[in-house]
This record gives sequence, structure tokens and C-alpha cells, in this order.
Amino acid sequence: MDLRRQIGSLFMTGFAGTTLSSDAPICRDIVQHGLGGVILFSRRPNSHSLEANISSPEQLRALTAALQQTAEPTLLIGIDQEGGAVQRLRRERGFSQICSAQEMGASGADTEATRTQARTNADMLARLGINLNFAPVVDVNVNPDNPVIGGLGRSFSDDPALVAAHARTWIEEHNRWGIISCLKHFPGHGSSTNDSHLGFVDISTSWREPELFAYRDLIDDNLVDLVMTGHLFNQNIDPHYPATLSKKTIDGLLRVELGYRGPVISDDMQMRAITDHYHFSEAVCRALDAGVDIIVFGNNLDYDRDICSRGVQAVLDGLDRGVISEERLHSAFSRVQCLKQRAGEMR
Repeated sequence: MDLRRQIGSLFMTGFAGTTLSSDAPICRDIVQHGLGGVILFSRRPNSHSLEANISSPEQLRALTAALQQTAEPTLLIGIDQEGGAVQRLRRERGFSQICSAQEMGASGADTEATRTQARTNADMLARLGINLNFAPVVDVNVNPDNPVIGGLGRSFSDDPALVAAHARTWIEEHNRWGIISCLKHFPGHGSSTNDSHLGFVDISTSWREPELFAYRDLIDDNLVDLVMTGHLFNQNIDPHYPATLSKKTIDGLLRVELGYRGPVISDDMQMRAITDHYHFSEAVCRALDAGVDIIVFGNNLDYDRDICSRGVQAVLDGLDRGVISEERLHSAFSRVQCLKQRAGEMR
């Protein structure tokens, strides 16, 4: 595989439209740049002229099939389908509804409600041709008023052990149906008072070590498919960079201290916690150098039909300038290929 396509495989982007035409920008990115994955959305909050990706089960099955036919090897097709407030597949469009993590976790140590909901969710995703779910959220409900976690019912519990237990059940059911799961938002978003979609989020004084419990527990039992970083600043871990851009957080805390060897994916790099403070190329290169293996541009908060090619060029320039090493590129590529191979085998 040529260098540009290796780099392209490290990106996951959103795109516009409910159908796929041969001249669509997303097809160009898959065919020419080797784009590694796509992320699906049910609406475009900042655009009235561009379609989102989801209108009905039949339409979505046709779209994912067309995407896979365009790709070689398997394309990662991801979605935020946590349940509750965060689910792109809505009842009004003919999909099964999933209750929130908070509702699932209300039964305490009994995880059967979570198992039932996860089974329904995973079965639906498999039938729709989606192979990656950006869930479970393993943020601990430290701050119930947190506007993006506790306030939306996205955490299973304020008890780290219960978060781990429910996340374990969720992962087991998704894997049983051939769906890759993703723990988020590392190293923990549950104590924050702000939303990283909207700007800088500092958890330096609120974050506590028990927020790592679920990561450690599930990593030790080899149950983690993928970890998503949050754009969270903690000066006690890294005094300079938020987690997504922090080698101390990813290579140090996640890989060395917790022993995680699998792939790491970023949260959406178009969130203002990143875009307000870092130039596009700097953010891409810092994320990759820090240990992120898949860089996500949702293309939903802002739309750029050339986002993939810009990302590839940013990495090429970073290699030329020596800010990214060939070794780091190859390790990311290897992890992504292993994840894609697993996704293909699970189909």
C-alpha cells in the first residue's frame, strides 16, 4: 500500500447524503486516499443545505452496503448509538429505541437490563451494516450536573465498579453480534463542568484516579476493542496539552500504566476544544504523535469536502518536518489494519 493510502487509513470522517454516487467526495476519499472509516449522523445542526445520513432502516442498509462495496479492505462504519439522549437511530425513523446508560445502571449490580438493551442495539446495528459503536461511555457520574455526561444521563453510575460491570455486559453483547465497542472519554469526562464541543475543558481540580477503574478492569480482562480520547485538559497528567494531543496521557497513562495495546481513536477534532486553540495541521500531527491511531473529523459541526485529503497532506508534511516519525505512522497503521481485519471477520 502506498504511503498516502496508509495515512488515509488513519482517518475517519463524516459525509453528506443518504445515498452514494460514484462522484461523491466520500467515494473519492475511500478509493483514492484509502480512508479508514466513516461516521454516520442523523442530522446536520449547522447546515440546512446538506443531508445527513439516516432516513430509514432500508435506506441505511443500502448506504452501508454501498460504502463497503467501495472499500478494500473492510471499512469501519461508526455511529454514536449509546441510547437515551445520544442515539442517531430514532424511533420516528423506524428504529428500535435504547434507554440511557443512567436508566440501565439504575438497577445497580444487576446488569440484565443492560444486557437486554445492548442485545437489541447490537442486533439492530449488525442488520444495518454498522460495525462500530462509539459506546459504552465509561465516564463516572462524578458531577450529576455535568452538561454533557451526567446531565444527559450518559453515565451508568457514580460508582466506578458499577460503571465497569455495566460496560462489560454492553461490550460482551456487542461483540456477540459482531460489533466493535469503544470506551470513552479517556481519561474521564464525568467530573467536568463544561462541554468540549463548545470550548476548553479543564478537569485538573475535579478529576480523580478512580475514574480510570473501568479502563483498568476491562483492559486487564482483554475486553477493550477501542479507546476514545476526550479533549480534556488535566495539568496533573500533562501541563501543556489536552488528552487527545498528549503523549503523557496516551503513551504514558493509557499504554504504559494501564497496559493497553489496542487502537486509540480521537473524539471529533472539529470540536472547539481543539479548533479554538490549534491549527488544523498542528492538531493532526500532535494527535498522531501523541498516540492516536484513528483521527476523527465528524464533518458535522463544520463541513469540508476535502477534509481527508487535507489530513493526509498534514501528515505527509509532518513526516517531512520530522514532527511525526515513520515508526509512529507504521504502528498506527498496524493497529488500524488489525481492527479492520477483526471487523471483517466479525461480519
